Formats: sequence, structure tokens, C-alpha cells
Amino acid sequence: MPNFLPINTILVPQGAEYKAVCRGLSGVTGSIPTVVAIPVGMKPLLKYLHASLVNGQFLAPKSRVVIMGICGSLSDRYKVGDIVLYQDCVYQGKQQECDRTFTAQLHSSLSQKVSLVKSLTSDRVIWSAAEKRRLGETLAADVVDMEGFTALEFFNTAGVSVAMLRVVSDDCQHNIPDLTSAINSDGSLNPLPLAMRMLRQPLAATRLIRGSLTALKVLEQVTRNLTGYCRTK
Repeated sequence: MPNFLPINTILVPQGAEYKAVCRGLSGVTGSIPTVVAIPVGMKPLLKYLHASLVNGQFLAPKSRVVIMGICGSLSDRYKVGDIVLYQDCVYQGKQQECDRTFTAQLHSSLSQKVSLVKSLTSDRVIWSAAEKRRLGETLAADVVDMEGFTALEFFNTAGVSVAMLRVVSDDCQHNIPDLTSAINSDGSLNPLPLAMRMLRQPLAATRLIRGSLTALKVLEQVTRNLTGYCRTK
């Protein structure tokens, strides 16, 4: 494999996504990146990143950060379990780009099928299939998450190279439960509202759980495949 500059840090939303990435790195020998659990949502993430800025975390010279996790599809082209590598993120008419060279190197290094996509970042859960399709068409976006734009804006300003690698956990053909109210102001999940939302929409909840489990397995595998790239040759 070419002697690319290794990945320094992987940022991944706390909870099941973080655990999947850690499982993917477990048992790997040699040099591996630091894995950091981040809060869910734009405002909690921005607060966390600013706090990290104070102690200089992530900002070493020539640092390379990969943001990983799951995302929702806004297009019929992307199904549950598909691996996507972001080109950019949009939010309220603004756009932030991922590092092109770093992204291209990651894309060529991964053995699995990986699609280059355009992403939308949302400050709430996009749960309606109809809204997903509408947003995908009007904004020419392929997938949606709740952290991408904030992370890119922060790291691009700081001069840190960033790539984003995610796995689709829900498609644009079916509704999922609206879990916005289950996300605390600090970016953690509140178990009681989460359970109530899932119980009120059992079919949608079952579909979300199945899709998430599929995506998390793929996330674990793609993390394991990244380790060859992470090592210094």
C-alpha cells in the first residue's frame, strides 16, 4: 500500500456507532488512530470541539481526522448498508468541503465498494420519507447526518485535513421514528423519550433497528479495512 500520511484520529458519535468502530479496531496490531466519541447534533458537537481546541487536541501539524458513523439516505441510489465517502456538506445554503486529496486517497485504498456523495447536515432528525426525498431533490444531496457541516467548518478553519466515511442506516422509502426529542442538549440520548418514540411507531422502530444493526456491522468491517491505511508503512 502507498505510504500515505496516516490517520491520526477517528471521531464517531457516542454510543453504538462508537462501539462499532472500536470493535473494528480491536485486535489490530501496530499503529492505530485515536478513537474519540463525540456528542450527537450540531450545537453539542461545536461546544465539544471548542473545548478540545483549548487543549490543542486534533490540531497537531499535518493532522488527519476521519469522521465516521451512520447516516440516512436522501436518494433511491443509496440503500441500507451502503458505504459513503463525503465530498462536502451543506447546511442552510452554506457549504463546507472535505479534504479532496485525503478523500481521494481513502477512496482508492478501501477494498469495499464506496460511493462519493454530497451530504446535508440537519439540526433535527429527518424522519419522514417524503421529506427525505424532497430534501434530496431540492438540495442535490445524497445523504443526511447531524454533525458533518459543524465538524468540517471547525476543522477547515483550523487547517486540519478531514474526510467523512459513513454507512447508510435508513433509506428514503420508509419513515423512521422522530427521535429529535430524545436527544439531550449535551448530545446524549435520553432512554425514556427514546423508548416512548419507538413504542408509538413500532413498525418504523423495527425498520430503524434492523437498518441500524446492518449499518453498524458494515461500519465495524470498514473500520477494520481502514487499519491498513492507518499504519505507517
